[in-house]
Amino acid sequence: MADTSPLDLSPEQNAQYDLITRRLQEVLGGDAIKTILKDGRSPKAYWGTAPTGRPHIGYFVPLTKIADFLRAGVEVKILLADVHAFLDNLKAPIELVQHRTKYYEFILLAVFKSLGIPTSKLHFIQGSSYQLTREYNMDNYRLCATVTEHDAKKAGAEVVKQVESPLLSGLLYPGLQALDEQYLDVDFQFGGVDQRKIFTFAELYLPRLGYRKRSHLMNAMVPGLMGGKMSSSDPNSKIDFLDSPEAVKKKLKAAFCEPGNVEDNAVLFPISQLKIDQIKGTGMLDADGKTVVPADQKSFASDNAPEGTLFTVETKFDGPIHFSTFAEMRQAFKDEKLHPADLKPAMVNAINRLLDPIRKTFEENEEFQKVEKLAYPDPNAKPTKKKKEKVYTPPPPGMGKNAKASDASAKSPAPPSAPVDGVA
Repeated sequence: MADTSPLDLSPEQNAQYDLITRRLQEVLGGDAIKTILKDGRSPKAYWGTAPTGRPHIGYFVPLTKIADFLRAGVEVKILLADVHAFLDNLKAPIELVQHRTKYYEFILLAVFKSLGIPTSKLHFIQGSSYQLTREYNMDNYRLCATVTEHDAKKAGAEVVKQVESPLLSGLLYPGLQALDEQYLDVDFQFGGVDQRKIFTFAELYLPRLGYRKRSHLMNAMVPGLMGGKMSSSDPNSKIDFLDSPEAVKKKLKAAFCEPGNVEDNAVLFPISQLKIDQIKGTGMLDADGKTVVPADQKSFASDNAPEGTLFTVETKFDGPIHFSTFAEMRQAFKDEKLHPADLKPAMVNAINRLLDPIRKTFEENEEFQKVEKLAYPDPNAKPTKKKKEKVYTPPPPGMGKNAKASDASAKSPAPPSAPVDGVA
């Protein structure tokens, strides 16, 4: 839902703004973005992710939206929030954070590549590169002297893991995320609607430190396979980017998919909301980040599908059903013209098609594979026992086998001397 305002923009600027804000669930501060466009400047944005659990297909939602930002001329920074990952109730042990940060960069670049999104205008930034500086920490202390415990806890309620006895680190999390907007020097922050309370927290408290208020753009959340939201920290709620085809099939087979339910449908939602029709249907981005290169129009269509078909579902009783948009497929499911038993196999094939190039990138990159093992070591792996090296320690004087042999020879009588010059 985009903001409406009386700002007089040129047709080109209006098109830019529409591209930046389309298909979002909510926009806060849209007028500020319009002012930047009206002034002829390029907006700067950041999207942050904390390297905790393995990234999943729900990330397609923000990543394809980032493609819109690039098309609109937005400078995008991706924050790999390693400090946040550690602070969030120890979701990621400190010794693994560094490896997971590197893994996230590898996997995100692989996803961007698979979707045809150029990375030349993306900037990856590690949180600890500036969050440990004197200036940042001083601002954090200033914020702590201003923010109430109630406001800090409320701001992180949807994002920070809630436990019976919360750690102080969880209260710091929202403030750090607010300061990131200033230290990354951006005009707006982009994230899921679950971060709305942190965004409004930032709008309230940054001006109290003398910093300007930023705009905030929010996408819808992807439902988890078993209900709730799809989460990197919950392996049962998600499909990972590197899951095998067999794992994808198994997870979707068990996923919640109630007939006619399109709101909380864990099977329908990932594809229908991933904006794949935008990426696969209308073309990929060229290296300049704006030019659209024609793409394969039949990415999810059968070989004999009519022209313009985007998605084909093979049904058990009615044969193939062809859809030109995902909105049509969603409506067919809502009207119960499309059954879960037919939808699930089609979604398995579609998701595996999306994941195939990501898996291939992983299989062809030894460093990527090495980082993955370090970032997510097998919890069931038995530690390899090192064989104890034998170290030779010489025996004390007069001890040991050689010493006994020497003693024995010393005690035995000497042989008779040979005669000299015939004298006995």
